[in-house]
Amino acid sequence: MGVVEEAHNVKVIGSGDEATIVLGHGFGTDQSVWKHLVPHLVDDYRIVLYDNMGADLQIESCIFVGHSVSAMVGVLASLNRPDLFSKIVMISASPRYLNDVDYQGGFEQDDLNQLFEAMRSNYKAWCLGFAPLAVGGDLDSVAVQEFSRTLFNMRPDIALSLGQTIFQSDMRQILPFVSVPCHIIQSIKDLAVPVVVSEYLHTHLGSESVVEVIPSDGHLPQLSSPDSVVPVLIRHIRNDIAFFARPHYCSCST
Repeated sequence: MGVVEEAHNVKVIGSGDEATIVLGHGFGTDQSVWKHLVPHLVDDYRIVLYDNMGADLQIESCIFVGHSVSAMVGVLASLNRPDLFSKIVMISASPRYLNDVDYQGGFEQDDLNQLFEAMRSNYKAWCLGFAPLAVGGDLDSVAVQEFSRTLFNMRPDIALSLGQTIFQSDMRQILPFVSVPCHIIQSIKDLAVPVVVSEYLHTHLGSESVVEVIPSDGHLPQLSSPDSVVPVLIRHIRNDIAFFARPHYCSCST
């Protein structure tokens, strides 16, 4: 294993030869966020896990599954090398978190300023307050405790810098140039990403796309609601967009 791979804790597992799946986690988490999904994939796929950022493993083509900011990182990467992506599966993705004229991102600038100040003044207290809001559970839930653990593992100044970069970003202008098929999966209730954002992505992406709104609560549904979310993820990994256009399929899970 090279220096870069070791630094980012890259793991390559699975014995399947259907395709390679790269799993990218979001802000405040690590590769453990995929622990409920991976067991369902290892027999059929080669799985690449990493803690941001990933490394060049000489992958010729992959299914990229990106959560939150990693979904948009995958989109950016696909602009330069679309040949490396057979599809992108997005979970809780957003091209912009700030509200704008004719765009509902979920936050006003004052909201973000208060969030950044809370992170700056007392990072541990902020984590304890933010984790249950983001996950959609109470402090005693396993998912909230897991997210709290990975948030605590971040150095506060790095967490603040990364949070500012993510929440102040605006990638709406690149969407029309995306050519890789995109599968958009969104919780019906998400503190960070309103459902209308998933429809915005679907409408403005230049590539084929499909949206599935799932009846889960929170920004990390693969961690908080694995029993209902993992089957949805597997369905989107295994099937192309044409499958979801068939009359028998409903794009809103129940």
